[in-house]
Amino acid sequence: MPRGTDQNPDSESVEQPVSRETLLARIAGGDQEAFGALYDDISPRVFGLIRRLLVDYSQSEEVTQEVFLEIWQSASHYEPSKGGASTWILTMAHRRAVDRIRASQSSRDRDVRIGIRDYVAEYDNVSETVEVSIENERVKEAMSQLTELQRQAVTLAYYGGYSHSEVATLLSVPIGTVKTRLRDGMIRLRDELGVAS
Repeated sequence: MPRGTDQNPDSESVEQPVSRETLLARIAGGDQEAFGALYDDISPRVFGLIRRLLVDYSQSEEVTQEVFLEIWQSASHYEPSKGGASTWILTMAHRRAVDRIRASQSSRDRDVRIGIRDYVAEYDNVSETVEVSIENERVKEAMSQLTELQRQAVTLAYYGGYSHSEVATLLSVPIGTVKTRLRDGMIRLRDELGVAS
């Protein structure tokens, strides 16, 4: 047999990673293995994004499961021409988390109207909500002081949960540029927010 033509079926081949777009296409066809692979691949980022928004661990787990149920049910609606699979999934996760926040607030408001909630507990919750809202406004104002390039990098890395290499790919710049933008952006945010280093 000539060299290089070894057709031994027992030889192991190295599997190339499958893109998230390909996994979504397979999930649209009902492929459970593709769903498992996608879950293993991106669930930590989905959970991290949701956890940053909801804070509560158990609610974050629940919403993460809802997101993956929605992915399973609506994978056929994914359109690669409108953006990457990661963006589609993380947008879905963000939307679900915001919906949960709104539903929780609506439920609390309804409970207060009918007198079920203890006034002191509601006061503490309002106080905390106001503090978080004020802090969010401070961060938003500080973010507006960044250059557009710094703001993009910080938003993708810290709010979007993207790695430095993913941010570099999304912004079409070298990874060193991303690291510089992030470092400079974080220094400027620290200065704007008056945080000691």
